[in-house]
Amino acid sequence: MLLRLLLYLLAILATGLAVLVALRVWDSRADQNLHDKLERLSPSVVPRFEEQMVLDLPEPAARFFQFAILPGTELKSVAVIRMGGELSLGSRQDPNYQPMEADQILAPPHGLLWQVRLEGASHVTGSDAYSSENSWSRFRLLNLIPVGRVSHDADHMRSAFGRLVGEGLFWTPAAFLPAANAGWDHLEWEIVDQDTAAVIVRHGGLEQRAEVTVGENGQPLRVVFQRWSNENEDRFFRLQPFGGDLTEFRNFDGFNLPTRVIGGNFYGTDLYHPFFIAEVESISFP
Repeated sequence: MLLRLLLYLLAILATGLAVLVALRVWDSRADQNLHDKLERLSPSVVPRFEEQMVLDLPEPAARFFQFAILPGTELKSVAVIRMGGELSLGSRQDPNYQPMEADQILAPPHGLLWQVRLEGASHVTGSDAYSSENSWSRFRLLNLIPVGRVSHDADHMRSAFGRLVGEGLFWTPAAFLPAANAGWDHLEWEIVDQDTAAVIVRHGGLEQRAEVTVGENGQPLRVVFQRWSNENEDRFFRLQPFGGDLTEFRNFDGFNLPTRVIGGNFYGTDLYHPFFIAEVESISFP
């Protein structure tokens, strides 16, 4: 009787483990399929940046592009990024920063995939993704046990679209240059003040406005936008400020891009929680 019970329990454990492994394989395939799809969106022939392309833009926006893109640079809008840094797993009061490593592909307006590994004892892995068909957040303990899964959710997709726009302004500036024709349904720039311009984009029924503040030389200092998010005490989705500070710029294939980004929810308020600290190691444009 005891042996039979033991075999029964072992069978349950084996079945559960098989389900977890199958789910992990399915997640990996979904990640890889999206990565490949986004990478294929990079055209083999693209226009090169010329300064007359910004003549009709608001002056701060023109200054931004003249800093971010060197003359003659191919206007590629798909970027593959490797980063280290820290990710907060806690609250503003107790942030519990964990070392992270992550790989990302950005392809505004079509999608993004961010795959992260936290090297702490719990060995958290996971991915955030957005495409015109779906978005998801999937995270695991010990690279196997699901601890958070969201997909096929309209609120999540709207939030992920905001992330695509914000991080696109960090690392794929060509996607927001009208002359590059990156594929937005709508793209326009408007002036906010002498050092700030706002971009308004629409794609697939979603819209996002984001502000870029630049220095005298056009170097972007910060990107701020109203993000659809439930990262608040009420756990309700609503618009709330999100932003990032950009420093330590380097040239990558003709683009001057930040390699240190600190950002988070409620940017510019007393509730600001900088949960994301990225240290970029490499950026390439396939």
